[in-house]
Amino acid sequence: MRYFQHLISPRIPALMTMSLALAYPVTSFAQTTPPVKKAVSTASAPTVAEAERFLRDAEVRLQQLSVIAQRAAWVYETHITDDTEAMSAQASEQALTVGSEIAIQARRYNALPLSADSKRKLKLLQLNLSFKDAADREAYTRLSTSLAGEYGKAKYCKNPADGSTCLDLGQMEEIMARSHDPAVLKDVWMGWHQQASKYKDSYVNYVAVSNKGAREMGFSDTGALWRSQYDMSPDAFEADTERLWQQVKPLYDSLHQYVRLKLRQTYGPDVVPLTGPIPAHLFGNMWSQSWENLYPIVKPQEQAASLDVGAVLKQKNIGAKAMAQYAEGFYTSLGMEKLPESFWQRSMLTKPRDREVVCHASAWDLDNLTDVRIKMCINQTTEDFITIHHELGHIYYDLAYRKQPHLFKGGANDGFHEAIGDTVALSVTPEYLKKIGLLSEVPDASQDVGVLLSRALEKVAFLPFGYLVDQWRWKVYSGKVAPKDYDKVWWELREKYQGIKRPAPMEENGFDAGAKYHVPADTPYARYFIAHILQFQFHRGLCKEAGYVGPLNRCSIFEDKKAGAKYQAMLAMGASRQWNEALKAVSGEDKMDASAILDYFAPLKVWLDAQNKQLAQ
Repeated sequence: MRYFQHLISPRIPALMTMSLALAYPVTSFAQTTPPVKKAVSTASAPTVAEAERFLRDAEVRLQQLSVIAQRAAWVYETHITDDTEAMSAQASEQALTVGSEIAIQARRYNALPLSADSKRKLKLLQLNLSFKDAADREAYTRLSTSLAGEYGKAKYCKNPADGSTCLDLGQMEEIMARSHDPAVLKDVWMGWHQQASKYKDSYVNYVAVSNKGAREMGFSDTGALWRSQYDMSPDAFEADTERLWQQVKPLYDSLHQYVRLKLRQTYGPDVVPLTGPIPAHLFGNMWSQSWENLYPIVKPQEQAASLDVGAVLKQKNIGAKAMAQYAEGFYTSLGMEKLPESFWQRSMLTKPRDREVVCHASAWDLDNLTDVRIKMCINQTTEDFITIHHELGHIYYDLAYRKQPHLFKGGANDGFHEAIGDTVALSVTPEYLKKIGLLSEVPDASQDVGVLLSRALEKVAFLPFGYLVDQWRWKVYSGKVAPKDYDKVWWELREKYQGIKRPAPMEENGFDAGAKYHVPADTPYARYFIAHILQFQFHRGLCKEAGYVGPLNRCSIFEDKKAGAKYQAMLAMGASRQWNEALKAVSGEDKMDASAILDYFAPLKVWLDAQNKQLAQ
């Protein structure tokens, strides 16, 4: 996941998608930040020179605000207390004031014959919330800070009077991944999802005030603002994502059916139905968004090959820092620079024992130059080994575009940042693992179905979840779904797209969507769906550049400087060009296309369909 570094980010609809904090008195914020300038007089017509001066001044101010905000947010997310929460709300409100004025002032220059770069900067500046009312700004920042904090502190206590029985999310995720007792899985699933109801009212209020900020900028609601970030209209973006989903749906349906039949063999017909949605607690993941923990249950017979290196990591005592160094080595093998020494000094790679933190993996660019960091509670698992490759993708993107103007320091669209590291993760093949000493031998090509199935449980299983989260939020922000119907519509969407159901009847005042980090953190989620499409297109294009010929799933660009140079050139573009230009620079295509996913998993699709016919008999 990406923590966006800009106080005014053209890639994010909300000015603060995650809360900001200060580790020092708020007065220092005002002392180190340029004063908010009065709105430009509209008595005379604007000029091109005036517009260019406005943009230069805005970028200087936003750059300075960004550094302060990022450092403050880092403190908050790595040390959650009531004090840092309160200071975060205060700092965010001041930052929001500056951002709102800049966004509104930018409108004055929209009709001028500016250069392409300046026009793009103006557009990006206006893809943000804006609040004229100080009370709304205060409410927005206070609520966003509170929601992030409540999620980070949430625990499931079977016996609230006995603190020793309380489980945090990390402990519950471990149970979900390892247990095959449906009663235990259901208890943990229910225990975590019940926590979200505690901050449902705050979320309802947050939605209302966020919509005010979107309307100030001329959007019907926050969801429409989010969908406007892709260099197309909101309606066009909705149509394009539906087109992409329809491309991949047959592959997902085959995987879903196969997993159903294997789960039915494991848990019995009383737990897993032959038709209809499958209970959500049985997929080895708290949100049923990724199914790789089911691999031991569903793996092909007589195929032991997989990408699981967790046991080797433990056996060789390869800890968090060493895992991150392996990931760094992949990027440097492509010809990219080594990470700055400050990365290793300042990152949080393991969970501290002495304080509350947000363990959710995220990448940070604190000064828009070289102070880059990772915040992650790394465990010795294959999942975390691949995740750190993903997170460093964000970091190398940041480093690549650091020479761009401030407003162009970001991904080409909201999905690019998430796709960069995942493209590299697709090159975490048996061949790569053998080269770095984590596999003793590369399995024969006849074993590819097992490896493909393992990856499909992660990548293909995620697609409908990545699609539906924002489907739900767009409905919430538009007012089509009232708070009393949050859970009703959430589960309608999950049944429609994922084919899963709640393991127990819905509870009064439930807020199951809020049990997913990105909802209370107000982080747009369609970016992850888009990223899953893009990463396979990037992978196919880079493998072609490397001169690879063969099954797409066997390609790794590790150590290929030619592919690395092409990738680096695209990364250095940042947000300076529309995303289709950046896509074409790597893939040769200017339209998102899920056919690369189908190419990658083609051998698996044939196998799944054959297995489903056999198992259904």
